[in-house]
Amino acid sequence: MTATVIVTRQLPADVEAAVLALASDDLKVLYHKSDDPLDRATLLEWCSSSAVVGIYCLLTDRIDAEVLEACGDGLRVVSTMSVGYNHIDVEWCKAHGVAVGYTPDVLTETTADLAVALLLATARRIPEAANAVKAGEWTTWKPMWLTGKDVFGSTVGIVGLGRIGAAIARRLRGFGCAIRYTGASGPKPDLAGPVEAEFRDMDALLGESDFVVVACALVPATRGLIGAAQLRAMKSDAVLVNISRGEVVDQDALIEALRAGDIGAAGLDVTTPEPLPASSPLLSMPNVVVLPHIGSASVRTRELIAKMAAQNLQAGVQGAAALPFPVPGTAAPPAADGAAAAAAAGGSA
Repeated sequence: MTATVIVTRQLPADVEAAVLALASDDLKVLYHKSDDPLDRATLLEWCSSSAVVGIYCLLTDRIDAEVLEACGDGLRVVSTMSVGYNHIDVEWCKAHGVAVGYTPDVLTETTADLAVALLLATARRIPEAANAVKAGEWTTWKPMWLTGKDVFGSTVGIVGLGRIGAAIARRLRGFGCAIRYTGASGPKPDLAGPVEAEFRDMDALLGESDFVVVACALVPATRGLIGAAQLRAMKSDAVLVNISRGEVVDQDALIEALRAGDIGAAGLDVTTPEPLPASSPLLSMPNVVVLPHIGSASVRTRELIAKMAAQNLQAGVQGAAALPFPVPGTAAPPAADGAAAAAAAGGSA
């Protein structure tokens, strides 16, 4: 069978051209040119009926052992157009010598912008106010109508002071906010120093923060990290903002905390599941702002992410010594056979 590359979603025009240029008599590209996800049955059919050497996927594609095994022994690389890679069975890839590429460091500033925008929108009730105007509810000036919560001079607790958390802190220092942070790895003076952030354990951070921003990675230890007990430990008027992953927050506990008045409001760019069903109670709560996971959604950032993923794909298909942006701890790409390498070398991403 002809060596095959699978691309699971429509790409920006220039990246699309580069990926399609990989095609030759010895290498074909199966391209799902749509903004809608490739259905699993089709993905499995493509994998099992082709000699797959590379997969270009998105965060919404579940690249588990079933998919990977269906590809056969020739699979060299899985490249995801995302910084997160928990949708890929990385351990399977490690065990079978398959390289895994991702797109680190590129979306930090864009995601931090969105986090602060979401915090402001939730605190100042901006979506609610805009909807009131559209509904004709703006009749006169009312002293306490749509009053929100001040961000300036507040205390903000950041759960996970990594690159994105530190970028959020830098922005909020401009509002005169006092920054607190927590994380399993303890104090991080190199990141905390420039933003004058003070380390706290989780309970202390929750108890003194007016806003709690969840910015940690999703790993087994952080799944359900913010649960009922943590929500009860927050101030009753505090705002929770999650730009991490939906699974870091116990969503059922969050709904109950909002109903009970244990916290004041929530701004969510991530949920469980995604997309959030229209029947979710969160969507009918006026003190909740839900966004469709748009943390990295700027034209410049998304185009760069797509290009980085294409570079990983090309390197893997060619059997390069290493991917440009490998997931830490994963293998270098297996050596490509002459035909596939020559075919891949004809394109550039």
